[in-house]
Amino acid sequence: MKSNTAVKTSSEVVEDNQTAKTIEKPWKAYFELAKSGIVISNLLTAFAGFYLAAIYTAGYDLGANVHILLLTMLGSALVIAGGCTINNYIDRDIDPLMDSKSERPTVKGTIEPRKVLYAGLIESAVGVAVLLMIQPMAAIIATIGLFLYVVVYTMWLKRTHSLNTVVGSFAGAVPPLIGWAAVDPGLHMYAWLLFAVMFIWQPPHFLALAMMRVEEYRKARVPMLPVIAGFNMTKRQILVYIAALIPISLLLYPFGVIYTVVAAVLGFGWLALGVIGLRSQDEQKWARHMFLYSLNYLTIIFVLMVVVHL
Repeated sequence: MKSNTAVKTSSEVVEDNQTAKTIEKPWKAYFELAKSGIVISNLLTAFAGFYLAAIYTAGYDLGANVHILLLTMLGSALVIAGGCTINNYIDRDIDPLMDSKSERPTVKGTIEPRKVLYAGLIESAVGVAVLLMIQPMAAIIATIGLFLYVVVYTMWLKRTHSLNTVVGSFAGAVPPLIGWAAVDPGLHMYAWLLFAVMFIWQPPHFLALAMMRVEEYRKARVPMLPVIAGFNMTKRQILVYIAALIPISLLLYPFGVIYTVVAAVLGFGWLALGVIGLRSQDEQKWARHMFLYSLNYLTIIFVLMVVVHL
């Protein structure tokens, strides 16, 4: 007696599995598109900007404006998530060439490209609208950052020039400005120093990452500095940015002795690790250490900015 059950091909099985995953947890794929890790780390700096603005803006009652804080975080999160989601849509042609991005929903095909684009546009639009209700300046800054990240960085320079890292850093540095502007649209000097710390921090962070993934970027023909200029030039550039970051971070010495000492120790520690890398034999291992140090540096210094003002 013959079975009526048809035997499926391997491609059909894979397709069925992908469909089942999408149906089972569609929200998970959208979270992956939004790059939740990036959203959370940027919200930390946006919160620091908001909190410090509340401290240094005369007459501002943080307790009476918790709803403004929550809306600012929501609007910022949506704009950042929207930009990351659109980035997934634009990069769907080069991401399959990079092993580190092989699990993205746009690579696995678990979400249709047009749905990815719609999700990114909706998230961005709603985020800007929320910020606009709070303070127009916050919405303007968020829009500028979004434009720089999506159009100037992702669509243009990422594919054409090694300066993509520097230009992308402008977009990545706006969260503390958004947070500050939600309280004080005049943007105190401290707001711009927070922006400067974020801006100068990003090139050594992403250049270390680019060294770790240099072969992936080369395969995808993305002109990151390690690809076009080699590791020695990249390591020297990393040192230049870290050396510039130290005095900029110390300009916030009015935050107190504890902040100043910790910022100096972290900065010179990072610089020392960078100098060691000039003679490192295992450059991939060194790049990994630099990348991890950069993550700890950013987290500690921005958390400390808030803690010393409690």
